[in-house]
Parts: sequence; C-alpha cells; structure tokens
Amino acid sequence: MGAIPWDGSTSFRVWAPNATNVSVVGEFNNWNPETHLLGREKDGLWAIEVGGAMPGDQYQYEIKNGERSFRKNDPYAREIHSQTALSVIYENDHEWKSQRLVLPNWNELVIYELHVGTFVAGPHNSPGRFEQITGRLPYLKNLGVNAIEIMPPMAFPGERSWGYNLTNPFAVEGSYGGPGGLKRLIDAAHGLGIAIILDVVYNHFGPDNLDLWQYDGWSENNKGGIYFYNDHRSWTPWGENRPDYGRGEVRQYIRDNALFWLEEFRVDGLRFDSTLLIRNTHGDNNSPETDIAEGWTLLQWINDEIQRFFPGCLTVAEDMMQNHWLTKPTAEGGAGFGTQWDSAFVQPVRANVVKVEDGERSMDEIAQAVQFRYNEDCIQRVIYSESHDEDANGKARIPYEIDPEDTAGYFARKRSTLAAGLVLTTPGIPMLFEGQEFLEDGWFRDDKALDWSKLETFKGINRLYHDLICLRRNIYGNTKGLTGPFVRVHHLNQQDKIIAYHRWAEGGSKDDVIVVASFTHRPLNDGYRIGLPHNGNWIIRFNSDWKGYSPDFDDVSNPEGQVVAEKEARDGFEYSGAISLPPYGFLILSQEETLKIQTDHGVEQT
Repeated sequence: MGAIPWDGSTSFRVWAPNATNVSVVGEFNNWNPETHLLGREKDGLWAIEVGGAMPGDQYQYEIKNGERSFRKNDPYAREIHSQTALSVIYENDHEWKSQRLVLPNWNELVIYELHVGTFVAGPHNSPGRFEQITGRLPYLKNLGVNAIEIMPPMAFPGERSWGYNLTNPFAVEGSYGGPGGLKRLIDAAHGLGIAIILDVVYNHFGPDNLDLWQYDGWSENNKGGIYFYNDHRSWTPWGENRPDYGRGEVRQYIRDNALFWLEEFRVDGLRFDSTLLIRNTHGDNNSPETDIAEGWTLLQWINDEIQRFFPGCLTVAEDMMQNHWLTKPTAEGGAGFGTQWDSAFVQPVRANVVKVEDGERSMDEIAQAVQFRYNEDCIQRVIYSESHDEDANGKARIPYEIDPEDTAGYFARKRSTLAAGLVLTTPGIPMLFEGQEFLEDGWFRDDKALDWSKLETFKGINRLYHDLICLRRNIYGNTKGLTGPFVRVHHLNQQDKIIAYHRWAEGGSKDDVIVVASFTHRPLNDGYRIGLPHNGNWIIRFNSDWKGYSPDFDDVSNPEGQVVAEKEARDGFEYSGAISLPPYGFLILSQEETLKIQTDHGVEQT
C-alpha cells in the first residue's frame, strides 16, 4: 500500500471503495488529474505504476465520488512535507551502522520518556529535532538508562504538539527531522546499547487536518467515513474519530502500522496510548455494555503478530485501570501486552509525597504500591512518579506540587527524590520523565523546552539518580535483588512513617537487598531497629541524605557506613540491626560475599 518507488518508477495503491475515479497528482505530472488514472482492483483498491515518479516528489490522490472531487494525502504516506503538508514519495535507503539491538532482559530495563520537541530546544527556541536528542545520547547512557520511550513523533498539524493528534500514522513529523532523522537517532542509540520504544496512537486519529476523514466521500450520520465508526462508537474525548476496529481494512491498516515501526525503523518496543478507549467506547472499565469486542481482538491480533515476527519485542499498554487481562497471554483470553503503565503505583506514591502534613501520609498505601503486581508477575507493570500525563492536565511535576513557591527547596528535593527512590527500588520496569533527574519544575508543555542549566545547578541530584539507576541495574554487582522478582514489606510503622522492604532474586550475599524509607521530617538517630535476613555486616550502598547530593542535606549516617545484624528477632527475621534514618530519606543495604571456613577444631566460621 502507498507509494513504493523502484527502478525509476513508483507504484501507487490506495483503498477508496466508494470512489468513482481515483488519480494520482504530483510534481511528476504537473498536478494534472487526467494524466495518471488508477485502475480499479478488487476490494475497493485502486493502483497504478508511474514512470518518472521519483523519491522526494510530492503527491496526492484526487478522488471523485459522483460529482464531488477532492484531493487527499496518502493514508500510507511515509513522509509529509513539513511546509506544504503534502505526501512525499519516500525511499527507504538508510544504511544501518549498528546491528538490531537485543533488548535487555525486561527486569533490567530503566526507561526514560521524552518528547522530541522539548527535550532540547532548537535554534531560536524552535521545537527540538532528532539530531539534538542524538547529541545527548552519551548523557543518557552515562545516566544509566538503557531504553528511551519517545512520545508520538508521527506527523501532526502545526509546529508544536504532544504528538497525540497525529494525522498521518506512517509519516514521521518533518519538523523533527522526518523519517531519516528518526532512523539516524535509532541507529545511534542502538550503537550505544540503548533501546527505543515508540508511542503509537490507535484510539483516535486527528482530529484536525485529517485526510482520513470521509476519505472517499462516503459517510453515515455525517461522521468519519470508511476509516471510522459512523455510529455512537465514534465518540472519543478528542472528537468523533475512533477508528472502525470491526472493518477488515482498518484493522489491517493499524496492524500494518505497528509492524512498520518494528520492521523499517527497528524500534524495540511500542507503547499503545489509551488502550482503554480502544476496548471501551467511553473509557469505563466497569461497564461491559460499552465494551468494544473488536477493539479487544484487534489488540490481541497485533500482539500476536508482533511476537510472531519480532519475538521479545516489548509492548506496553497505557490503560490505567489496573486490568490484569491486558497483560495475560492471548491464548488465555488476554490482550497479550508485555507490560502496562501502573496507576496502582504512581497515584499513591505521588499523593503521599506531595501531602503537606506527615500525619496524613499512609504507609499502608505505600506498602500496597510496592507489592502490587499483575498476574503474579512484577514485570507486567511500568512504574514511575512522573510522566507527560502526570505532569500536565491540571497537575505539575512533583517539586512544584510539593512547593510551588520554592521548587528547588529542601522539601521539594527531599520528597521528589524519595518518590524516585521508590520507583527505582520497587519491582517492575522503572521509568523516568525527561528532566526529572535534574529537578525540572512547572508542568509539561509542548512549547517549553527543558532547562538544561539545571543539570549544573542540581548536579548532585543528577548524581543521586545516576547512583540509584546503577544500583537498580546491579551495575556494581552487589544489588542483584533489585533486579529480582521478589519483594516483602517486612517493616511498616504508621506512627513514625517508616517502611522497609526486602528485595531478592535467589537470595544471599550481594543479592538480598533491604530498602528503608522515611516519610517524616524527623531524623531518627537513636538506633531505630529493623529486621534483617542474615547476620553479619550490611553495607549502606546508598544514602539519599549524603551531602554530595545537596550541600544542605543532613548527612544522617550510620557508623562506618554499615549496619551490624544481631541475633535479635524482628519483623519476621531472626536478625535485626540498629539504623539511623534521615528526614524524607531512604537507604539501600546489601552484604558483601561471605566465605565459610573450617577451623582446626572443625568449627565452621564466617
């Protein structure tokens, strides 16, 4: 489908079942609709091969329906001209320098969500482009992230957008650098071992400047025509523009688009925007009467196709309804996604760190957020404290939510990093949002680029994120438990606002990890006791209160940076240790490898 150039000519094929005539017009025929009339094929398809139509030429289809005539962009256009907004014949001639990336094990992923237009500002504060992201890849590599999630880079009307009002699903936004720019970014990222996850939008198209609307002139009830529902199912929060998931050609169109990014652009995963509005007309998880059965089967089919052709590819559902069926296998009736954004984590975590009074913070809610999982699999959720949704739509970034008058203040820094600590030590796939790691404030806007001067201002906070990510990925080889599937909240003190949890993979030294978090402004310096899995010394691998992270932090620490486990049962363990806790801080502890030897008297010692 679309315009496929080869050997000095281009073949054109388009679906327009209600058209009476279709012609292709472009720079190759002086836009004359009489020159190249497409022949009718079966199933509403029209096709022609045009000699002399070359890559780079702009074109459209002129479609006649009775006495009416109109020009439309190609639904499968691979490129849309950034000035004229016309389809462009695109040749896939990128020569890849890197090999296809083998996606890291999902339990070792740390995702960084970014928006192309605002990650780095362009010249004269214009929207950013792919090459500017490419220039920052070494920074992201050094930070420790190994996957980037890109908000939708598909063609949209106007100069700036979040990307969710896309008009041409197969075309890359020209102002960002077009398809070539995106491929060069992916190529460079793969060369550094960084995976790319692309945000795709199938719950609606448009709504503005949408050529798909009444594409071949037919519609019912004055609605969208062949690509859309033409009854009550057309409604979405963004207009009457929900695709018709029950129509074979539309299902094929969406399926083709999903595999297109994996095949031609070599992306490593897809994040599906608002699957709730694909599977339900009004986004109501509790109303089966408004379910869209064919929306569910479409998601199943696409996920099956992805795993058939690209096994191991990560598919992410943004559903936010805590629906376990999204990440169940299709063979069991599930939608087949690998993981899903988890409201069961982000909502209670944000709520508890932004509250003003310590007495209002609920350790029970934090414990539930840490231990929640889908289908007994911790990797079936993406966990985060900030995202483009959480930092806009009437909300703001956590530092601003904590203290709008002083987003760089002590409490904003302390409690926003407390939330990040939970993200990077809780089972799941952790995700950060652009600028979070250097305390970007305000709310997410598509016309305001990140303030990269804050990277220098808050270089200590940036170091904090770097250190957390390294521990989460077990870069230093002594916190394997943070990559493991197991967690148990073994200590919960609602009165003093303290929580501690045990993370492990197989268990043992350099595997068992203890995380202790304080949700109070009061330091605990008098030997607060918590349970520990084993005896011996527990090394403090991370202390969020270190002055190296911020000179006004309190540096509440433990003697020699360790806690000694003693034979005193506590919290379900045989051993426990006395620990000092900083205000709104957290500690990460693990042990060194232990060796057991036999003495001359046959007594085993450690």
